[in-house]
Amino acid sequence: MSENNTKRPILSFWEIWNMSFGFLGIQFGFALQNANVSRIFETLGANIDDIPILWIAAPLTGLIIQPIIGYFSDRTWTRLGRRRPYFLFGAIFASLALLMMPNSPALWVAAGMLWIMDASINVSMEPFRAFVGDMLPSEQRTKGFAMQSFFIGTGAVVASALPWVMTNWFGIANTAPEGLIPPSVKWSFYFGAFAFITAVGWTVFRSKEYSPEELEAFEAAERAEVVDKESLREVPITAGEGQKKINLGGLLAIIGLVATYFTFSFELDKEVYIASGGLFVVGLVSLLAGVLQKSGKTNQGLVVVMHDMIHMPKTMKQLSVVQFFSWFALFAMWIYTTSAVTSHIYGTSDTTSGLYNEGADWVGILFSVYNGVAAIVAFALAPIARRTSRKIVHAGALFLGGLGLISIYFVSNPSMLVLSMIGVGIAWASILSMPYAILAGSIPSQKMGLYMGIFNFFIVLPQLLAATILGFMTRSLFSGHAVYALIVGGVVMIIAGLVTFWVDDVDAVVEE
Repeated sequence: MSENNTKRPILSFWEIWNMSFGFLGIQFGFALQNANVSRIFETLGANIDDIPILWIAAPLTGLIIQPIIGYFSDRTWTRLGRRRPYFLFGAIFASLALLMMPNSPALWVAAGMLWIMDASINVSMEPFRAFVGDMLPSEQRTKGFAMQSFFIGTGAVVASALPWVMTNWFGIANTAPEGLIPPSVKWSFYFGAFAFITAVGWTVFRSKEYSPEELEAFEAAERAEVVDKESLREVPITAGEGQKKINLGGLLAIIGLVATYFTFSFELDKEVYIASGGLFVVGLVSLLAGVLQKSGKTNQGLVVVMHDMIHMPKTMKQLSVVQFFSWFALFAMWIYTTSAVTSHIYGTSDTTSGLYNEGADWVGILFSVYNGVAAIVAFALAPIARRTSRKIVHAGALFLGGLGLISIYFVSNPSMLVLSMIGVGIAWASILSMPYAILAGSIPSQKMGLYMGIFNFFIVLPQLLAATILGFMTRSLFSGHAVYALIVGGVVMIIAGLVTFWVDDVDAVVEE
């Protein structure tokens, strides 16, 4: 097969459906987490300005897990293929974590369960992105990622609304004594665990994968059609470059240590430890990679990951800026919408009150709305991109999302928030598909998993920054009013839309 020099075959609608169906389950996990974890933390005693630091588990696990899983899945070949084993094992552990999370007896246990749950979800999710790049030709990748967006939106519609559904349709209580999670939330997580493992299992056992030899042949044929070949050229790993990593790593580690010392000595906000500690760890990793590379061990996984991160393709570097701003805004929305809506619109922060829980349930409905909009809009993205461009579609969607977040400040009637979420939903549909469709055409197939994992850095880093500064801003600049954090998120999302126009889409082929 490796000598045939043929492109990837066009897949049918149902083949793309089956290979994407697992994202329905993955999004059950993420949606339940996004809509309910702040509520769980507050119920277990967390203060409003402590929530960002508690949420740090989610992006931090993604930062660590996704490049590792991507690197190893590129090099895996089993009876289940290269990506599907990771789908399956991640789903098993994520489902177990979903069962345990709402039964956390204390705040520190809930924070730990968030860490485990997010790590497991990332094990399943990262190879799914690479799976589309592996299986679909260039002209179907926008459709493939749009299909994932559809399942993400559909799963989130149901999962986000589950606590409300449990209460209003099945009569399960949505209140509980102080310090206890309401039964409606518990049963939502139980149902989510079942949906997660079932949906991922469908993809695992109803999809196939191409062998490494077949992918190598596809790569040769498809690269021949790319005009801007220079932008895709890989930089070889040399021992001589190791000293640069050593110097950079040592500098970052020293800066991180000094910053941590001053944070401790002057009793600065604990969120600063995220930035200073992060710099120290990155410095150590770069230092170790440099030592290995300088000694000639250029095939070591750590060396390969660090090298490819530094020498990303041009398009990937440009997209990383767009991702950075987009996900800063999303993280602000996920961690502050519950607090903003319950305090700014419902007028309460008492987690034991019926009014607070009514507002928190409505946030679940709002999250369901924006995900529902994303599911509907997803299939319109490819035809619109064909008539315009993927960049124009993505920029316009981000503008609408930013305006949606900003508009929450001006709303007094909870029902009007649905309009705000329509803008957010359009942005969400594009964020889940357009950057990945553009990226998949700019990276080599044999490193699809690794580069998709590295790309996740620019989803995680803005979330770490948001966790570092948003708590301080909410407490010190916004007098505890969480709604202002949503305004910041809206402005940043609009900036992401503007930056999109500078991205070079080197593989702009879209099938209607």
